[in-house]
Amino acid sequence: MTNASKHPKLKFEKTKSEFVWDIIGLSCYIGSIILLIVVWNSLPDQIPAHYNALGEVDRWGVKWELLILPVIGVFIILLMQVFERYPETHNYSERLNLANAKQFYLNSRKMVNQLKNISLIIFASIIFESISIALGWGNPLGGWFLPAALLSVFLPIIIGIVKQRKIQ
Repeated sequence: MTNASKHPKLKFEKTKSEFVWDIIGLSCYIGSIILLIVVWNSLPDQIPAHYNALGEVDRWGVKWELLILPVIGVFIILLMQVFERYPETHNYSERLNLANAKQFYLNSRKMVNQLKNISLIIFASIIFESISIALGWGNPLGGWFLPAALLSVFLPIIIGIVKQRKIQ
């Protein structure tokens, strides 16, 4: 059953953890957009546009560049919602069968949900960081941000793979 077209189609409700992740991710994302709207007229013409691995600004750009992350966020929301909705299209091992399909699908769907919302939180953090530096509020994220962002993205993947291996 490795061919996605042969995977059974199952419908089941979102879990509480998926709802919680959606609330946290969307709240951070929408909150960053609201903050951006509120401070837009106060932003200088030049804002931080790129950061190096230590969290230091290594390129400045026009404030309109801040709109790139919310636009990418919308794309991520839409694309990942499709992936969440159709877990039967994900790639699974040969062990997938009708008896364990729901476990595989739920595990995969939760991983996609977490990655979607972690991406939104990361984008919101970068928007907040850029606004903070541009308005002189400080540099709250600094050098720990990149390792934390990478860990937050790879940890759900690793956990998902481990959980998938335990499915009978």
